[in-house]
Amino acid sequence: MSSIFALLDCNNFYVSCERLFNPRLEGRPVVVLSNNDGCIIARSNEAKALGIKMGEPFFKCCGLIAAHQVQVFSSNYPLYGDLSQRVMDVLCQLEPEVEVYSIDEAFVRIPQAKEEALLENGRHLRATVKKQVGIPVSIGFGSTKTLAKIANRIAKKRPEHGGVFALPDQGLDALLATIDVGDVWGIGPRQSQKLFACGIRTALDLKNGNDTWLRKHLTVTGLRTAMELRGISCLPLEDIPPPRKSITSSRSFGQPVTDLAWLREALSSYIAIAAEKLRAEEMKTRCVQVYLTTNRFREGDPQYANSKTVTLPIHTSSTLELIHYGAEALRQLFRPGYAYQKVGVVFMDLVSASHAQGHLFYAPPKGQESLMRAVDKINRRWGRDTLHSAAAGFLRPWKHKQGRKSPSYTTSWNELPVVSAPSIVKTTGRAA
Repeated sequence: MSSIFALLDCNNFYVSCERLFNPRLEGRPVVVLSNNDGCIIARSNEAKALGIKMGEPFFKCCGLIAAHQVQVFSSNYPLYGDLSQRVMDVLCQLEPEVEVYSIDEAFVRIPQAKEEALLENGRHLRATVKKQVGIPVSIGFGSTKTLAKIANRIAKKRPEHGGVFALPDQGLDALLATIDVGDVWGIGPRQSQKLFACGIRTALDLKNGNDTWLRKHLTVTGLRTAMELRGISCLPLEDIPPPRKSITSSRSFGQPVTDLAWLREALSSYIAIAAEKLRAEEMKTRCVQVYLTTNRFREGDPQYANSKTVTLPIHTSSTLELIHYGAEALRQLFRPGYAYQKVGVVFMDLVSASHAQGHLFYAPPKGQESLMRAVDKINRRWGRDTLHSAAAGFLRPWKHKQGRKSPSYTTSWNELPVVSAPSIVKTTGRAA
């Protein structure tokens, strides 16, 4: 039986998460900032209408934000991640074939059906997610992933479709002629400029492009995109994500750091985050890269950036072991006299935990795997860092700025939403 793809996309996801626990934000312009409250990474439709651009530095928009009383929030990734998981859980309960593509997007493969049946299914999915999680979503249907992306864009941008749209069999070319080639999934800004210069300006132009020319100038990836626009599916549903090749964890500091001890605390914290991801995906690493850099945008300050890669005796996912090797690499990288802006870690040479090879002359400390399982279980139950290595510190003065962060309503016991209900007095018509 032939199948069709649907793309579910959460509308202005970070903003929708903020609005879920603060209904007074509905209809008001809202933006969410990146780490250290630096740039705008999410905007409500009202904020977009004011001309606030994605990725624009916050300080450049302060006047516009103040003039229009735009509500501003620091990024709250624990909240966003938890709500994303809830959306995906609902979707997986409703559909058997789901590929979680990103924090706010998922592809679904369903049997081919008539347009009205697809729209009815989409409306049901949309209403169920809204009822059970509270996040508004848009859903687009197409015979390929690329066409489903286009359908989703139409569902989101054109209110008359009510958040659900299925690409029609008849008149598809006329619709593709209205889509800018730069808005096609997989076509980046540089490729878009190249295509424009060659007269390929719309999705329809790309669909009808010459295969030899497309392969030469856009590689096989661009050719696949054109074929997807023709209704030939080249991108299968990946219900099992491919294994990662690396895991990175880093943050910019809230203030410049000059002290090695503070750098070690920050690095230990980031290693713990990356190691938790390793264990969650049942993987181990044998190669740890630590990097350190100053702020290249601070004119007049001395600049320094360097990295060091360490090969471990065996593959491991133990936070304690990884912190040990990371701290030694940092010690060798550190140079006094610099104001550092960022430290980070990259785990490479990843293998499945079940296939990690031992070492004839080296045995890891006993009990570490059991300890890590216990730590992960407690932190999942009570929140990140309920248990953590002392090397990651406690006061953490280096931590990135989050001056406008909303509470972690769903992931911290101390920040659960509080509901106040007025007392109800029953009147009987008689004096008490």
